[in-house]
This record gives sequence, structure tokens and C-alpha cells, in this order.
Amino acid sequence: MSVRGLGIPPVDPQLERSLSDALDEVESRLLAAVKSDDDVLGEASRHLVQAGGKRFRPLLTLVSAAFGDIDAPGVVPAAVVVELTHVASLYHDDVMDEAELRRGAPSANARWDNTVAILSGDYLFACASVLLADLGPESVRIQARTYQRLVQGQLHETLGPGDGDDPVEHYLSVLSDKTASLIEASTRLGALHGGVPADLVEVLARYGERIGMAFQLADDLLDIAGESAISGKTPGTDLREGVATLPVLYARRLARPDDARLLELISGPIEDDAAHAEALSLLRAHPAMDEARADVLRWADDARTTLASLPATPARDALESLCDTVVTRSS
Repeated sequence: MSVRGLGIPPVDPQLERSLSDALDEVESRLLAAVKSDDDVLGEASRHLVQAGGKRFRPLLTLVSAAFGDIDAPGVVPAAVVVELTHVASLYHDDVMDEAELRRGAPSANARWDNTVAILSGDYLFACASVLLADLGPESVRIQARTYQRLVQGQLHETLGPGDGDDPVEHYLSVLSDKTASLIEASTRLGALHGGVPADLVEVLARYGERIGMAFQLADDLLDIAGESAISGKTPGTDLREGVATLPVLYARRLARPDDARLLELISGPIEDDAAHAEALSLLRAHPAMDEARADVLRWADDARTTLASLPATPARDALESLCDTVVTRSS
């Protein structure tokens, strides 16, 4: 598998070859890990694995390991674990969101039903646990703490902000738990199994948290400002479903006297196509977009600053380039 298009620009031919070879192994081990003697469970569990995806988390695991030994025996299994965990969470997310599509294919709950989708997600979590058992207690501990945060983030997203909570701060807290925690675990596990010194493991984990926030917030902006031909996504999907991402939250916070129509449109789901197009147009021109872009830039800059204590290697160049890529995606 080529690393081109997976989020990290190639900056060193030898590192690119190592990453591509390792990603090929990750891909084959992913399919091996989800095998089942039960036909329905086997097919349902392979469904999203075979649908592809950016493999962003395993790639970060591998780059982090490259600060030590990317070929160490626990590195690829750790990368498989984080991707299995991510895909498992998608099965559950799609049930909660009643989503019909995932990665350009029918979601598992749409193809089968909610019960099969939930159990398939549970099965993938179990498959990850099988691999973790061979990686040692520290890896199990990292995964368990990450899973705690994933569940907490999903719960807080479902419940919404409480009385007196700032909606923006609540949303950022949700993203930290629901998205950035697993990206932090990706860099931490990669560094741990690559034999990276303990102090640098912590540096890479902090980088993972920060770039994870920047990556998700950039996705929020792409949902509003992106063109489907470039991003591969249908613009305004979250907006149509009434999901209040950062641009919407800032539009509400920064509301001006002439924003009444926009506030009406973004008060909930938008079923009418013309109203959806109008909401997109108004939001794209709103100062809220600049506020959200500034947040992406801050998180990406924080991630870049975190890398300063790492040795100057092609792996660090790759992670620094990713900071630029994330910012570019949000523009």
C-alpha cells in the first residue's frame, strides 16, 4: 500500500518504502484478525475493513515506531489493534446515528440490521483484545484507558452540554475523548513497541492528541467548505443531519443581527435541499468559519511545537508535514 494520499506526504524514500511495506502487512493482518467460522459474522465484520479508509491511525503508529525500530515484532500488531478499534467504533456510531452509508458503502446496520452491526463492532473489539493479549499488560492498559475515553466521549456527545456548560468547550471535550484519544493511543503504542525511549513516547503521545484534534476539526470545516470532487465527501452532511460541529457552534456564539435566517436553518436537521444549500452558503460566508480555522491552526501549531524535542529524522519530518497537510485540508 502506498502512503501517498493517506495523510502524510512522503518526505524520505526509505521511510516511504518501510511504511508502505508495513501497511501492506497491516492490511493482510486486519483481514486475518476478523475471520470467523460464522458466515454472517465473518462477512459483517469484514464489511467495513474491506471498504477501505485512510488507515490514518495505523500509519501514525508506524511513523511513531520509526523513531526506534519500525520492524520490531509488536509494531504491526499494534497498528492492527488501533485500526480494529477505530472500525469497531464506526459500527456502533452508525447504529446510534442511524447512518445508511459508511466509506461509500451501505453501513452494516443498513445492510443487515442494528443487532448485527452492534455485535460486529463488539466482535472487532474482541479481535483487538486477542492481539493485545500478546502485546503485554502495558498495551492492554493503554487500550483499556482509551476505550474508557471513547465511551465517555460518545456518551457526552449523546447527552449534549449540561446547564451552564459552554457548548464549544463541551464539543472540544467530546472530540478529545471520542477522536483524539485513539490517535494518541496510536502514536503511544507505535513508539512503545518500536522501542522508543520512555520520555519520547510521552512526546509522541502528546503529539497524537493534538494532531487528532486538528484532524477532526479540519473535517468539520471540510463538511461545510469542501467540494465533493476534492474531499470525496458530500458537503454539508453533518449540517443536513443537524449535527452541531464547530462552525455551527461558533455561528451561534457570534450571531449578528442579520443572522436570523442562518440561525433558523441550523437549529436542527435540514430536509429540504434548497434550505440546505442556503444554509451552506450562509455559513461559508460567516466569520464562524474563520474562528474554526483558527482553532485548527492552533492545534496543528501545538502539535508541531511538541515535536521540537524529538531527534531530527525523516519520521519527524513526516509528522511535521502532517501538520501542514491538516491545515491545508481545512482551507
